[in-house]
Amino acid sequence: MTDASTTVSGLAWLRARLGRSAPDEAESGGVSEPLKRNMPLIPADTIAGRALVTVIAIMTFLAAISAGAGVLVNDASRGWTQTISREMTIQVKPRAGRDIETDVAAAAAAARAAKGIANVRIYPKKESDAMLEPWIGAGLDLGDLPIPRLIELARGGGVPDVAGLRAALAAKVPTASLDDHGLWMERLATMATSLVAVVAVIFLLVLTAMGLAVAFATRGAMAGNAEIVNVLHFVGAEDKFIAGQFQRHFLRLGLRGGLIGAGMAILVFAVSSLTLAWRARTPAADQVEALFGTFALGPVGYGLIAAIAFGIAGLTGWVSRSIVFRHLGGLA
Repeated sequence: MTDASTTVSGLAWLRARLGRSAPDEAESGGVSEPLKRNMPLIPADTIAGRALVTVIAIMTFLAAISAGAGVLVNDASRGWTQTISREMTIQVKPRAGRDIETDVAAAAAAARAAKGIANVRIYPKKESDAMLEPWIGAGLDLGDLPIPRLIELARGGGVPDVAGLRAALAAKVPTASLDDHGLWMERLATMATSLVAVVAVIFLLVLTAMGLAVAFATRGAMAGNAEIVNVLHFVGAEDKFIAGQFQRHFLRLGLRGGLIGAGMAILVFAVSSLTLAWRARTPAADQVEALFGTFALGPVGYGLIAAIAFGIAGLTGWVSRSIVFRHLGGLA
């Protein structure tokens, strides 16, 4: 049960909510601040509230960055897979006693005759040798080295007959081998799935940390207003009304922090995209674009960030309401 001063404080707030005149200072046991009708149960602007807004903004920013990175990786991996899946490669190895040019021509002819192949391109020897320059250096005579020749195949609209093409190459050009890039596609899919899973775990950890911060803030607010909460409960106020006071307060804080954090995340992605476009055709920009694409989220990504902001605000209100209901249930 509450003591006398606690009861008077709670009743003073209740009388102000009902529109009655507040008790004077002697009656209220020293309460000199005037109470107004419809005044909130929890003060709207406090140091604890501002701190919670900052925490929610930081958590929303981290969650939005994690979700945005997941969208970028997923889009980039889909682009990698589509690019690789459209192409196949035939490698013709030189062998003593065989004419490499004849073997290359025979392999190209077998590829043109195969089902589902739209285009066949033979890499000239100079172009094949140029691919090795980043590893062995330029200006070297590679004529005596057994460097394979490459043939690039572009898939058509139908499903290519990979097994038939392999059989034809084995019969006509035993030195040729077909690479359908299936191993690379599998590795890219595994890498992308792993990265998205890591991003999802980080996102869940951020939400958990934010939920705990809101829970502690709610308990602190209840401790600071315990006398009013207890009096309202004991005089018959519905638990839904008391919990609604806390829910609206923390929903406003969550919405404010969520919008700030989401705005910061959108700004980071927008600035990164503009910077990448400004530094286009540089080695660093090419590497970033190869991994994350153009670094532009698009409408889906920005919509996801906005949904995270409003979702976090809703989660903040729901957590505070649940905690208040649990506390009031213990008073019964």
